[in-house]
Amino acid sequence: MTTRSHDLVLESEDATAQLARALAPGLRPGDVLLLSGGIGAGKTHFARSLIQALLRVSEDVPSPTFTLVQEYDTTAGPLWHADLYRLSGPDEIEELGLLDAFESAICIVEWPDRLGDLAPSRALRMEFSADPDDDQTRALRMAWSDPRWDARLPAVVA
Repeated sequence: MTTRSHDLVLESEDATAQLARALAPGLRPGDVLLLSGGIGAGKTHFARSLIQALLRVSEDVPSPTFTLVQEYDTTAGPLWHADLYRLSGPDEIEELGLLDAFESAICIVEWPDRLGDLAPSRALRMEFSADPDDDQTRALRMAWSDPRWDARLPAVVA
């Protein structure tokens, strides 16, 4: 499979939230978003905005840093938000039920490096990085090889 990518500059938190809201309506169970980047790069803000866009009724969307996984019933189906920062490796992933969720839910995974070889090849990889000179601006590289993303991303990245 050929890997494709697209780079964006998100000039504010609102731009990050707008991108999440634009991507949300096209998501379906089985879609996996792998969010990488350092602490403070914008991963959780993006995830919260995307989840809020899919909720039937607005609710608090906490970071799953300590719970590891938060589950939501959304207009697009079940959604799992996982933060794997505290895990030491892929052997702990199966205990969470995340592998099954990759097939049956929309999954947003922060710190996907902890997945190792368990990361689904069909995932949309999103790498956020903060601008050291501007605390609002984020660079985002999106990469994918599954053709399903080709049809969904043009409206988002236009």
